[in-house]
Amino acid sequence: MTTGPMRATPRIALAHDWLVGMRGGERVLDRLARLFGPTRLYTLVNNRRFHTDAIAACDIVTSPLQRFPGAAGSWRRSYLPLMPWAVQRIRVEPCDLLISTSSAVMKSIRPPAGARHLCYCHGPARYLWDQLEAYGEGAGGGLRRIGLRAMRSRFQAWDRRTAGRVDWFLANSRHTAARIAACYGREAEVVYPPARTERFTIDLDVRREDWYLLVGALEPYKRTRLAVETARHLDVRLTVAGGGSQLRSLRSIAPEHVRFLGRVDDDELADLYRRARALIFPQEEDFGIVAVEAQAAGCPVIAFAGGGALESVTSATGEHFDAPTVASLAEAIGRFEARQSRGEFNAEACRANALRFSEAAFDEAILRQVRRLLDDPDRAQAERPFSP
Repeated sequence: MTTGPMRATPRIALAHDWLVGMRGGERVLDRLARLFGPTRLYTLVNNRRFHTDAIAACDIVTSPLQRFPGAAGSWRRSYLPLMPWAVQRIRVEPCDLLISTSSAVMKSIRPPAGARHLCYCHGPARYLWDQLEAYGEGAGGGLRRIGLRAMRSRFQAWDRRTAGRVDWFLANSRHTAARIAACYGREAEVVYPPARTERFTIDLDVRREDWYLLVGALEPYKRTRLAVETARHLDVRLTVAGGGSQLRSLRSIAPEHVRFLGRVDDDELADLYRRARALIFPQEEDFGIVAVEAQAAGCPVIAFAGGGALESVTSATGEHFDAPTVASLAEAIGRFEARQSRGEFNAEACRANALRFSEAAFDEAILRQVRRLLDDPDRAQAERPFSP
């Protein structure tokens, strides 16, 4: 049994939207499972291929959606209209504290009588609150956009109402805290997510090369097309690591000096971070762990000036660009090149900035929040405006 600092005290259960991949949200869940597990873990659907050791050690309980064809696989997004129904049918066994991690519906899980509910929120669902048009781009985008518009108002009303099931919100950035306030009318304290700064490190024996790097899922809202078009415009080399629904269409428009690697493992990714001239981060993310991982390996970042990148990328570790256009990104790359030629970026400064978001910093902050919630339940109750 994993032993964490809180293991001998209250009964703590975990909840997570879905276990169908290993991205930033699952890295947060993994840290929580290491701190408080093995314990019971509630989720909509479970694909066992995507478990860390700590997550696999938990007693995983799924919703009725698990029995639907393809719900734990490629058809998951098709079941979005059923997710509120599914999460409300999860019955949480008695515990003292329920910690949910959510970017969709799991913040709406109903805690058992007498339990406190702490939600680590990656953001209200972007595709139904403020980025619907971005999720309606690409193959099948028109039909997807129609479906999202049809359920938007009903989902938002339910999402806002069931925020009252949370005693205390934690946000993964100040950007997300502002979105929680706007969507739910709730205060949230910022606890930055854990970056694997010990996994991605500087290697002084590896020299930086003359190509730029983009890492992430190849989906419309990630704006990979913007980076590809800018690479064509500037005639600069770009390496793209990741897979997704846009891979085929991006390859069809990419010049020869843009290469696509598909999904890469952590060893390959660490090598890419160490060799790239800079990471291009063109999307608006609630936080954006990739930008921090790159800096941990000494790689500067050229990021869109929105979302969590305004908090994780500083003037000493990269450049920001203001508009999601080729002209704006190209200008930022030009500024970066000029500063790079003057020696204004160095690996040590990038890594020092990334260490603000280490796993150890996350663990310490989470334990402090859990103790506060359990030691001061009257304050938490006062923060809850709804009781649905």
